[in-house]
Amino acid sequence: MPLSLPHAFVKRHAWIALTGLALGPQAVADESTQVVASFSVLADMVRNVGGDRVEVTSLVGPDSDPHVYSPRPTDARALAEADLVVLNGLQFEGWMTRLLDASGYQGKTVVATDGVPLLAYGGQSLHRQKEEGAEHDHKEHDHEEHDGHDHDSHEEHDSHEEHGGHGDHDSHEDHEDHDGHDDHDSHDHGEYDPHAWLDLSAGLIYVANIRDGLIAVDPDNSEHYASRADSYMEDIQAAHDQVLALLDDLPEHAQVIVGHDAFGHFSRAYGIDFLSPVGLSTEAEPSAADIARMVDVIRERQIPALFVENMSSPALMEQLSEETGVPIAGSLYNGALSEEGMTSHYLGMILHNAEVLHQGLVDAEGHDDSHDGHDHDHDHDH
Repeated sequence: MPLSLPHAFVKRHAWIALTGLALGPQAVADESTQVVASFSVLADMVRNVGGDRVEVTSLVGPDSDPHVYSPRPTDARALAEADLVVLNGLQFEGWMTRLLDASGYQGKTVVATDGVPLLAYGGQSLHRQKEEGAEHDHKEHDHEEHDGHDHDSHEEHDSHEEHGGHGDHDSHEDHEDHDGHDDHDSHDHGEYDPHAWLDLSAGLIYVANIRDGLIAVDPDNSEHYASRADSYMEDIQAAHDQVLALLDDLPEHAQVIVGHDAFGHFSRAYGIDFLSPVGLSTEAEPSAADIARMVDVIRERQIPALFVENMSSPALMEQLSEETGVPIAGSLYNGALSEEGMTSHYLGMILHNAEVLHQGLVDAEGHDDSHDGHDHDHDHDH
């Protein structure tokens, strides 16, 4: 079932590009609201809402990893000249607070995840699953010493409780240092999964926040921003419906292996279990024990497909594929768009992921019975 970008989205994006070419970059810049977005996914959203009224600078560009980004002097200058700054929040950009302070930026800041239901990290990392497996082994062997151990974390992991919005973030000092988590490394996101854009329903909230931020700094063009945001939201909803329809064809309780723990929001929205070897960091290297554990999991659960990520080295997945005979079914995108092609746009990225997952898993329906006994409930609430 081939996927395509919504027709209205394609026409609008082409019009933006042609307008920029016709007027020239200086002519557009002179009349534009200057927006700095922290990474490429947000930059694409801003361009779709702002159209020819905005000029967008993405601090972390396409095919670049926001987890390990090191700001440059030019970034501080771009922020100092900006009318609006858009960031993800939820400690995704661990470097952003220091950069905002260094630039002296005092303008409006949009935290795109404001109002998105929070998702606590849980269950996707094989490190956590190893601990859970150890707990079950203790239970099966009736170890009396197990009585003193507290495993409340499983209830937290399985519930995926939704929390309310984040409140009002008028100062950038509040954006990254929540609840005392001010000592995290750039790739340590804290308590909640920040990759909310991978759920297109959350993408609707991102767009609404961006729209409101643009209207706040450029009220004379409020109707322009509101109209474009409405059209873009229709495109997002159409893409969301396409993804749901496509992934409904997948074997029930499908499980796949990916490089790091970034797909929790996608999993909750679309019903696929993503297992990762090393947790959150795109820099972390699995140990020999981690790799052995992964091989066991792949064989025990008869995982039908492995997937590489556009920001990570394929070496680990290639090794696992060689050791298990499980094929690498394709590349998934999560934290960065590509330079060109379908995945150079937010909606194209999500639709690409759905298509790759569909191709990799539907063709492996013969493995369906391997998931007996693995009760992973998935609610299609969207």
